[in-house]
Amino acid sequence: MAKMKNIYSGGLWLSDIDAVISSLPELNTLSGKSVLITGAGGLICSTVADVLIRWNESHNSRDHIRVIAAGRNRAKITGRFGEFSERDYFTFTEYDAERAEFTGLTADYVIHGAGNAHPSAMSAEPVETMLANLNGINAILKSSGHNVKRVLYISSSEVYGKRAENNTAPFTENDYGYVDILNPRSCYPIAKRAAETLCACYASEYGVDSVIVRPGHVYGASASENDSRVSSAFAYLAARRENIIMKSDGLQLRSWCYSPDCAGAILKVLLSGENSNAYNIPGEIMTIREMSETLARFGGVKVIREGASENEQKSFNPMNNSSVDGAKLEALGWKNIFDAQTGLSHTVEILREQI
Repeated sequence: MAKMKNIYSGGLWLSDIDAVISSLPELNTLSGKSVLITGAGGLICSTVADVLIRWNESHNSRDHIRVIAAGRNRAKITGRFGEFSERDYFTFTEYDAERAEFTGLTADYVIHGAGNAHPSAMSAEPVETMLANLNGINAILKSSGHNVKRVLYISSSEVYGKRAENNTAPFTENDYGYVDILNPRSCYPIAKRAAETLCACYASEYGVDSVIVRPGHVYGASASENDSRVSSAFAYLAARRENIIMKSDGLQLRSWCYSPDCAGAILKVLLSGENSNAYNIPGEIMTIREMSETLARFGGVKVIREGASENEQKSFNPMNNSSVDGAKLEALGWKNIFDAQTGLSHTVEILREQI
């Protein structure tokens, strides 16, 4: 029977993960420790898990990093990680962020990334989006106690909101704009803001050590095929040699970060960030149109402009500029390894290897 193709099949993905590991000597301090990763099947957190898995596989050590992958669907997790999900250092635990409940955490570190992050889900299920973001992090913070050394919360650049139309400067960590609290699409940025404040409250009242990261727009072959984020949807179209359909003018500015770079930034903040601080995760600043045209070029396809339906418009991020400044993170010693040309070309190539 032919071996099922997956993200590891062609070797390019693992090569990119190796580059991240080479930039993070701090990973050695996780030897013998356990890391709980919620949302482990998602775009960002599956890549974080891959970094830890690859470290284990490339180090002859009895003291592996114990990876606890938390998610709603065991089959999805085992399908994503393949043979690595059968290793003795890998454990699956069932977890639903919306109904999250822990009686006590035994992990040394927690990386919390579970929750609705797809625009279509935010539009269709704003209530569930808010509850998952708030209940999920509350359950983890409440259960951390003295067992957990640190909780890392994955927030979003959407917490910054909108500011003046002509202001194209990247957001710094203390630079906040306007979010319409009565717009159901605001379920996501409002919940992310509240979750960040909850981290600060648990630190103040109960002494829970936590750090926060705010990724810009993340892309990569670790995205699932049903991911409705434009970078994910467009990458799959390019990989399948289908034309990219863009439903806006594409002039919105974004910071585009390749998921292995994002995973490296998360682990850098987990191990080197300052308690109760937030760190932007930057990327190459491009418009959505520029990003789509780059993917189209690597896929050998065209970008076609079409009008968006009313329902589709409801799911759009209202920020004309959500680019972020990475100086605070870079001061910890982190930097992007992959530029957009490399990351986007690798994304198309790795997805195409699996088709």
